[in-house]
Amino acid sequence: MKRLLSIFLAVLGFLSLVASPADARTPFVKPFMGWSSWSLESSTRAGYGTSWLNESHVRDAASSMASKLKSAGYTYVNIDSGWNASQSWVFHTDVNGIPDPDPTRFPSGIPALASYVHSLGLKLGLYAVTGLEKEVYDKNAPILGTSCHAQDIAYRPLTPSNGWGGNWKVDFTNPCAQKYYDSIVARFASWGVDFVKVDGTTADNVADIRAWSSAIDHSRRPMWLTASAWPVPRSIGSVLARYANGVRVDTDIECYCETVSTWDSSVKARWADLPDWLGVFGPQYRPDLDSMPISNNTGAGIQDGISDVERQSVMTFWSMASSPLYVGGDIWFLDASAVSILTNPEVVRVDQAGTYPTRVTGGDHQVWTKRAPDGRTYAAVYNLGATPADITVDFHGARPVRDLVARKDLGRFRGSWTASAVPPHGSRLVRIG
Repeated sequence: MKRLLSIFLAVLGFLSLVASPADARTPFVKPFMGWSSWSLESSTRAGYGTSWLNESHVRDAASSMASKLKSAGYTYVNIDSGWNASQSWVFHTDVNGIPDPDPTRFPSGIPALASYVHSLGLKLGLYAVTGLEKEVYDKNAPILGTSCHAQDIAYRPLTPSNGWGGNWKVDFTNPCAQKYYDSIVARFASWGVDFVKVDGTTADNVADIRAWSSAIDHSRRPMWLTASAWPVPRSIGSVLARYANGVRVDTDIECYCETVSTWDSSVKARWADLPDWLGVFGPQYRPDLDSMPISNNTGAGIQDGISDVERQSVMTFWSMASSPLYVGGDIWFLDASAVSILTNPEVVRVDQAGTYPTRVTGGDHQVWTKRAPDGRTYAAVYNLGATPADITVDFHGARPVRDLVARKDLGRFRGSWTASAVPPHGSRLVRIG
């Protein structure tokens, strides 16, 4: 009996090592919803920037999300770059090369913060990058559970890796390389982390994402894995489907200015860039359009930098794409209009349906459609021009049309429906049938 049990455990261990899909144990069937800190860290507005990131501010964000957005499905509190960096932006790791929280920014540590976030019914995310950190290489950190050190897993000759060229390429032919990533994710799992964004992904980093994915499987803790860059190269989009739950398909939404974003820098780029990625995605692999600048346009705190009309177009476009819906901005100051846009259940349902759109017409006056699992059709029109426009959606037969943003039935139409006087940068979202 003991021999049979040993054989069973050995097989189980082997299967855990060869598992390749990201979080194969618990598939994520819907795009995640939440918030990310980077929009605030990137801003030049007084009081924000990289020094903004600390335990107190993340707790405030979690509290605001729990009270204002959680009921609509927003649950992920994602800490972006800098959680393991000093105020002077020097990144650090522990003796084994595992990223550790900066004690000035997070004096209580990540486990205590995760416990607080979880107590609100929310989830916690952390940020990482592709490649081997040069700080880890320079100190030749011993890799937990092995006789290897960091310099043993560096590719030779030393080759810069990731989007910044700031880390060393990893030699994944050495089994200790996977063990190194296993040690990082095991630590994250012990802290209670639910999400990992791996940034700087280039065409040379597919193996990195595979290693992170396998490490998540080995940890036996469900974690959403996003492969990120600005954007990830389209050439590896299909390959990453085996390993990641989401992939960044566009440049940063942030303007790196005093607001979160602006229409030209760089909200409007999404309409031109998403079509190149369509056809890549599936039921557990999502196009990540980056965070949504829908947070605050009134009172104190950083402003979104786009109008309410534009904010609604963002929500509509992200939802039609079945992109993860995560807010960028200071949600402690979340205004009433933002809450209304973000929590509209009929629009959120379009996103969570998990199907993908087709661009029917391009140019300044665009029509996009997609089919819901229940067989109904969603249609969105966008006016990317500078003057109001009438935009028509064509279909077969007589069909009822419902405005999902206004949550109002518009009547029954034969052959087409026209959205009248759509304002510049505006949109309409309807269900047909």
